[in-house]
Amino acid sequence: MHLLIAAAGSGRRMGADKNKLLLNLAGRAVLAWTLDAAFGAESIHWIGVVGQNKDKESIMDLVVNTSKPIQWIEGGETRQESVKRGLAALPADATQVLIHDGARCMVDPAFFDKCSEEMFSGQAVIAATPITDTIKQVDSHGLIETTLDRSVLWAAQTPQGFVVEDLKRAHIEAEIRGWSVTDDASLYERLGWPVKVLESSPSNIKVTTPFDLSVAEALLEIR
Repeated sequence: MHLLIAAAGSGRRMGADKNKLLLNLAGRAVLAWTLDAAFGAESIHWIGVVGQNKDKESIMDLVVNTSKPIQWIEGGETRQESVKRGLAALPADATQVLIHDGARCMVDPAFFDKCSEEMFSGQAVIAATPITDTIKQVDSHGLIETTLDRSVLWAAQTPQGFVVEDLKRAHIEAEIRGWSVTDDASLYERLGWPVKVLESSPSNIKVTTPFDLSVAEALLEIR
């Protein structure tokens, strides 16, 4: 299985002056923990790290002496553009790809393998967790319009897995139609293509704020 890691994060919401993936988490960079999970997944045999050139040296310093081939890929101005560039940089023999946010540093290596297994039949997959909160739909004035049925609501995560040629086609369609999305499964949704939800652990958090960083450190302490 080929894996693309989206690593072009910023430190804006973290209040940091650098890529949040390079911030310290329990003595190591956030991204180092993500990479550890990728290295530990038996099904993954190639990893592409998609990021900004200003971070290239710092990120590639995290992947010296690894057992799996790592390729640096220059990202774009948006996540969507970065993934598209990542797809273009895949080896010619890549038929399926997992895409994972570098900020989801608590992912379990076995979950990468679970996604890979589900994809053998050509099925697109997405990690997600069931919503447990009561969700309100609110108008532009901050007033509640309705309460959504949480029994059918899931919080989307990564990894997400796809047939390479299908995902490339989806990105081409997005460019033609002017679609802007925040994850690749959304492209499939707009095209009416099926995506299977795989329930992942609630610990598969995305480190975005200082609070998230504290949660991740606490989770590492009890591993």
